[in-house]
Parts: sequence; structure tokens; C-alpha cells
Amino acid sequence: MKKVIYLSIMIFLVACSSERDADTIKKEINDKKKQIQSLRLDVSELEDELEKISDENDNRYKIPVKVKKMKPEEFNHYFEASGVVEPVVEAFISPEINGQIEEIYVSEGERVSKGQKLVRLKTKVTDNTIDEVETSLELARTMYQKQKKLWEKNIGSEVQYLEAKNRLESLESRLETLRAQKAMALVKSPINGIVDKIYKKEGELSIPGVQIMQVVNLENMLVEVDIAESYLPKIKTGDQVLLDFPTYPGITIETPIYRIGNVIEPDNRTFSMELKIKNRKEMFKPNMVARVKVNDFSTDSALVVPAIIVKQDLKGDYVYVAEENDGQLYAKKRYVEPGLSYNEITIVDDGLKPGDEVITSGFTQISDGSEIYVK
Repeated sequence: MKKVIYLSIMIFLVACSSERDADTIKKEINDKKKQIQSLRLDVSELEDELEKISDENDNRYKIPVKVKKMKPEEFNHYFEASGVVEPVVEAFISPEINGQIEEIYVSEGERVSKGQKLVRLKTKVTDNTIDEVETSLELARTMYQKQKKLWEKNIGSEVQYLEAKNRLESLESRLETLRAQKAMALVKSPINGIVDKIYKKEGELSIPGVQIMQVVNLENMLVEVDIAESYLPKIKTGDQVLLDFPTYPGITIETPIYRIGNVIEPDNRTFSMELKIKNRKEMFKPNMVARVKVNDFSTDSALVVPAIIVKQDLKGDYVYVAEENDGQLYAKKRYVEPGLSYNEITIVDDGLKPGDEVITSGFTQISDGSEIYVK
């Protein structure tokens, strides 16, 4: 009986044990896997922290720097000059004859066309003289016709005929002159443009050579620049230059050289250079300041460094380069021959080669032989 009870208990326990393994073993496995994954993450973080502490200890007495690896690059050098904007076409209006201004037909800022009336001078005296000459001309024409008929009939003398003809032609010529003089009293615009300034008022006396008004055409503008004599061999007509304006900082125009002067000014040893530009929207005004950048050197195979890192001592110009020795980086002074500089960049003509690592940051804290590391 006891054996039967013991066997029953064992069967029950085995059954219960089988049920526990089936329900919980997968859960236990997943829990263990999660624990393993968490431990791995903890170990990885600890390793990173240890590596960081080791690097900091290793670099405790080293100077952090940044380097630039030398390779051939494009380099462009420009010289700069200032110029003044002027209109290609403008007119300083002045009458051809003396006279009092009777009427001004336009106002400042008004657009005018070529041939449009601008000013009229008083012509009362000229008109009266024309009337007198026309009256005399009628009589002279009549006398000439009569003398001609008589001369054709061999009546009268040749002298009388010639005198009548001469008087007629003289009066005709004088009348033509007076009419031309009257036409000169009407001043017209010689160009299309804008009336920029009127210097005289109605009723004032105007004489030839004294300006009445100024008319400007803003469609095309001319930039005149004075260039130092030393640059004459480096530029020629047609070369492209860059043009910008302090008034409009965001605008840069590339335009060809229109003309180069043929005379060197003895006072400042300069020659003139002219550029033509289209004045869209008439934004450029006469006498505006312009800056010109002229490319006088270009290459696509230059070794260049920031100009600020080129230092100088009693022996010459030098930079610092990073050199490795037994697995450790050291700063080494390298004497170089700098060339042209532009826009804070300097070309190195001699002393560096492709592959050299030039120190561009931290160079103020190092000296020849300093231990460094690249951050």
C-alpha cells in the first residue's frame, strides 16, 4: 500500500515538474538573454570611458592642433582699383546765340526725346528784322525783274541790272541767315534722356557756352578707373574683370575691358581703363563709386595655406608641419618661400610638397619639436 502511495506521489511530482518546465523555461531564457545584453552594453560603455580616460592621460602633455594636407589647388590673384561711374551719353545744353529765356518747356526729372523742344529764347528783335528784310526783298525782287526785262531788250545799262541782281541775292541771303538765327533760339534736346538739372530760369539771359540744363542718358554707363603703371603689361582690352559697388553690396558684374588709355599720367604714374555696362533699371548713377577686381594671375596647381599661419623669424618665413616619429606626432618648423596672397590665402612657391600636413590651428601654442595630437 505504501509503495502505491509513494508511486502516486512521484507521478504527481513529475507531472507538476513537467508542467513548470514547459511554462517557464522560455521566459527564463528570455530574461537571461536580456541580462546578457544589458551587461554587454554596460561593458561597452565602461570600455569607452576607459579609452577616453586613457587618451586624455596620453594627451595630457600634448598640444591639440588641426592640420591641412597639402595638395594642388586652384588659386586666383586679383588687384583692386576704384573708379567712377559716368554716362556714356550726356549733354550739357547751351544756346548757340545770345538771348533772354522766354520759355522752358521741361522740368527736372522729365524724360525727353531727341529733337524735343527744351527752351525758347526771345526773338522779337529778330522777328522785326525779318519783317523789314522781307519787305525790302519784295521791292528788290520787283526791281530785279524790271531790270532783267529791260536788259533783255537791250535797254538800260548792265551795271543797273547787276546791281539789282546783287541786291536781291544779298537780301535773300540775309533773310536765310535771320531765319536760321531765329531757329537757333529754339533749343532742342540732342539725345534721348532725362533732364537732370536746370541751371537757368525764365527771364534770365543766356549766352553760348553757358549751360542752361543737363540731359543724361542712363541706358549705358562707363566706369573710368585709374590703374598703376606697373600693371600695364598684365592687362589688355577684352580681359574680363569683376565690378562691384559699395552702394549695392550684393551686386557683382563680370564685364570685359572696353578701352585702355595710351598715356601715362606723369603726376601719379597711372593710365586710364574704361568699362562699359548696361544700366538695367537705371540703378547706377553718374559719379557713383565702383570697385574693380582685375585677375593678374591664375593657376590650378598651387599649394596654398592660410596667410595667417605664415610666420617670420631672422632666417625667413616658416610654417609648422606635423611629422610622425616612432608613432608620435611632433610639430616641425619648415621654412618656405611664400608667393602671392589674396583673400587671406597665400601661395607657397617653395618649401612644401603634396602630402605635407601643415598645422592650421593651434600654431600659436607650439614651437619646433612640440608634441602634438590632431583633434
